Amino acid sequence: MTELRCVVDVHPAGEADPELCDPAAPLIHVDDLAAVRGDGIFETLMVRDGEVRNLDRHRRRFVRSAAMLDLPAPDTDRWDAATRLALDAWNASADGAEASLRWIYSRGRESTGLPTGWVSVAPASDQVRRDREDGVAVMTAHRGYTLDISRDAAPWALVGAKTLSYAANMAALRYARDHGLQDVIFTAEGGRVLEGPTSTVVAVLGTGADAVLVTPSREVGILPGTTQAELFRLATAAGWTCEERELTVDDLLTASGVWLVSSVRRYARVTALDGTPLARPERADEIEALATAAAGA
Repeated sequence: MTELRCVVDVHPAGEADPELCDPAAPLIHVDDLAAVRGDGIFETLMVRDGEVRNLDRHRRRFVRSAAMLDLPAPDTDRWDAATRLALDAWNASADGAEASLRWIYSRGRESTGLPTGWVSVAPASDQVRRDREDGVAVMTAHRGYTLDISRDAAPWALVGAKTLSYAANMAALRYARDHGLQDVIFTAEGGRVLEGPTSTVVAVLGTGADAVLVTPSREVGILPGTTQAELFRLATAAGWTCEERELTVDDLLTASGVWLVSSVRRYARVTALDGTPLARPERADEIEALATAAAGA
């Protein structure tokens, strides 16, 4: 696998056009609030066959997250230009390798008050491929705080924004891997299912003509998933009934199949949940084909 990385500065000095940077050279300043306080947002997009996938959905979520953090509205034409510049550099040297492309948008330096942003491209990891091919053993974990709040009651909770504050998510993943597992599904009071640290939960409930694709309602305080939304659109067109509603751990344990879906990994079937094996369902190939199409839209 190539070790190539491409980085583009979206907001160079003087508001010049986005420019390609040396990925080995420093870019972020020590007083940038992305580093000091995690005060910013990000999106991770899949690059496959030389193209960025699901761009429109990511762009809309990016703009929505910025508004929730009271960041200046992103100049989407500027971000698109930076994305194309990074992608062209990647495609010139990467021989079509799958990659993740990340947008980072920060409130900026304390000393200037000007926002900063950059786009980077890096090869998809071997772990991503293994999770997709082999599935993942998963533990459930309480999120650690209540989500019985509304956006109106506590707008500062940033429910539904994709912020840079992912330390707790990464800690949960490290804990799972230290215990021989590959991933986590967060839960709330009463065993309500929320989401994975970097993924959306999708389950097939029922069998045959009664089978339904279900994901937790975003009203429980989770990040709306771009891949999940496109998966449900494609699945509905293919004749599936798709629902956003409350899911519990018991629902997952009796489901016909459970997946974690995300942009770069596409899908990872849950092969065991809290030590209980989950058999591969009869329609797994169909669901995984739809998830692949959704991630590559």
